[in-house]
Amino acid sequence: MLDEIKKDAANRMAKSVASLQQELTKIRTGRAHTSLLDHITVEYYGSQVPLNQVSNVGVEDSRTLIITPWEKDMVQPIEKAIMNSDLGLNPATAGTVIRVPLPALTEERRKDMIRIVRNEAEGGRIAIRNIRRDAMHDVKELLKEKMIGEDDERRAEGEVQDITDKHVGQIDEILAGKESELMEI
Repeated sequence: MLDEIKKDAANRMAKSVASLQQELTKIRTGRAHTSLLDHITVEYYGSQVPLNQVSNVGVEDSRTLIITPWEKDMVQPIEKAIMNSDLGLNPATAGTVIRVPLPALTEERRKDMIRIVRNEAEGGRIAIRNIRRDAMHDVKELLKEKMIGEDDERRAEGEVQDITDKHVGQIDEILAGKESELMEI
């Protein structure tokens, strides 16, 4: 019983950390990488489709993404989807190839990005603390139903806290890495 609770909590916390990492890849650092456009969807025959399913997305150089649609008539919708996204990018079309230059980040914009990254990290920490609370509640329920003793309860709570500390530490490492990446010029 206790092992299941700890294993479930650890799995859920690991998913929270992975989710935070996924969210932070969307935040631009000034260097071009294809995951920057992963969340953009395009209108394709009446349905919303991820950009990478209607085109080839690649990195031309450190500050330019290159998009090659598989169909010529998809150039305009892709360009429109990128302009309407929250990334603040202005694509340039040359025939059937779309180039997306990434402007250099200003100091003020870098500080805004760091504030956004810190908020995302705090959201991850809150999610992990909520998972810890749920696990602690499950342990207390087992104690209340007399399925475990008080010693087992205290030991399990300590182990859940250790798991929590480990995952919060991972979030702090991810945050520190992203902050230093954002402050690079």
